[in-house]
Order: sequence, then C-alpha cells, then structure tokens
Amino acid sequence: MLELQENIDITNLSNFKTLAKAKYFYEIESEDNVKILKNIFDFASKNSLKMLFIGGGTNMLFAFDKFEGIVIKNNLKGWNYYPEAKILESYSNENISQIAESLEKDFGQDLWHRFIGLPGTVGGAIFGNAGCFGLETENNFLSATVLNLNSGQIENFTKSDCLYSYRNSIFKKTEKYFIIKAKFDLSKKIEKYHSDEDNIFFRENKQPKGNTCGSFFKNPTLDKEKFLCEFPELCEDNVKNISAGFLLEKSGLKGFRLGTAYFSDLHSNFLMSDGNGSYKDLIDLIELAQRTVKEKFGVFLEPEVRIIKN
Repeated sequence: MLELQENIDITNLSNFKTLAKAKYFYEIESEDNVKILKNIFDFASKNSLKMLFIGGGTNMLFAFDKFEGIVIKNNLKGWNYYPEAKILESYSNENISQIAESLEKDFGQDLWHRFIGLPGTVGGAIFGNAGCFGLETENNFLSATVLNLNSGQIENFTKSDCLYSYRNSIFKKTEKYFIIKAKFDLSKKIEKYHSDEDNIFFRENKQPKGNTCGSFFKNPTLDKEKFLCEFPELCEDNVKNISAGFLLEKSGLKGFRLGTAYFSDLHSNFLMSDGNGSYKDLIDLIELAQRTVKEKFGVFLEPEVRIIKN
C-alpha cells in the first residue's frame, strides 16, 4: 500500500513561491524510503502519471496550478569528509554552500570555497552540473549512488557515466534515475579565484535577494569578436563577455516588470517574483525576454532554470 498524500500545497517548495499544489505527494526521509520509489514509479507508469523530484527547489519554476502527478520531496541528509583521503561523501539533499563553508572552517579545505553562497543541494548540483566563479560540479565529482527507477536496482555512476556538459548531465536528459548520494575528490589543487569573503560580498551586494532561482538563462556560446563586429555600438561598453545578463540589459529588460514578475535592477539575469501569485506572469516575461533578445541580437536565450509543466 503506497502512503501517498493527496492534494498537497507545494508553493514553498520552489524559490519563486508561485501558488501550486500536487495531486500526490511523498517525502523521502531515509534510504529505506528510497526502495519504495520503485513501487511509486510503477504506480505512476500504470496510471500515466508524471513524477517530479524536488530537493532544495532552487532551480525550478512550477508552470502549473496543480501538478497532476506525483511530487517526491527529497529529504536525504548527512555528509562526511575524510581529510587523509580528501574525499567528501554526501547525501543528495545536503546544502552545497553549507558544506563548502564547513569544509573550510572545520577542515581547512578550501577547494569548494567558490561554492559558498551557491544556492541548492548536492543532488541538484549533480543534476544540472551547477557552477560559479569558474568551478563546475563535475570538476571534483567522483561517483554517485543512484536508483534506476526502471529496474529498481541501485547503480554506481562514475564521472564519465554522467555525460557532463555545461549545466547538463544524463540525469537532466532522462527521468529514470534518482540520485541518493555522491562522492567528490577534493585532492585537486586549484588557484583561488577570489577569497570566500569576496565571493560572499559579491553574492550579498551584486546579486538580489527574494523569490528567485538566481541566474535564469544560460550564458550563450558566442564568438565575442564576431558578435561585436555585428554590433559595434557595444564596443564602447568594454565588454568582458557576452553573458545572458548583458544581452538582457542591452535589450532594455533590466528592472523590467510584467505583473508579479520582473527582472532585477541589480542583476538583469535574475528573474524575480513577488511571491504567492500565479506562474503565468513569469512565463509571459520569460517568453517576452526571449523574443526581445532574439529580435535585437539574433540570440535565443535558453533557460538554465527548469520550467516544470504538467
């Protein structure tokens, strides 16, 4: 007998805080609960229901009033660091920023210092190959323990198995795996990009707070010199890179509001919500931004944040 809750409010499970409910809901509190996921998956398949896994909710937008499927809330917590081997083991719902901060404070391990202040969980970082200040999740990833929902078997994924690319992985391309825990090799020496204090200062003073999932669009892959030749008027801005935020700002969208949705006037790639409203204003603003940037610069901006639909 599946112990699924019904008609549950999930508004607070996404950073955008848009009003939303789930037809069915289940929480994973331990590895014993993980084994039940196979039964839930079979139930979902039999009844043509989608499954949605949620960790920290820092990288998803609910584009529905009610999810007509099963929402699985991951609450798997706990992590250990082994100083001699420089190996980190963590369950998937641990906050990656808190781990990074504790590693430096308690173990003198600063390899993840760039992740201090990064919103999200270990599982979410693996899922989307999260990164900041030049450090990507894949750089130190060693392996992950996952549940294959089709077979019900526990499998071990190496770095090559994950098919990592910019903000992407095999987990993002298919919905057949649930990430339980992972290992990271923190023995690799890297040059510091900034001090932790600089990183935190940047996040606290250059990045807006509120109902947001951070940078909404992926940075496009462009030839900078070729792009500036096409738009010479931009050369006066001493452009360092052609980021999504730069294109949005030059399209007049910095601080632009549409109903309860708006782009921050502090960072133009931060899509914000007033909270407790409908997702529809956010979707309308996203589509407006994509059209505007495409018409002005010929570049289509691809969302980094997952837009979840029924």
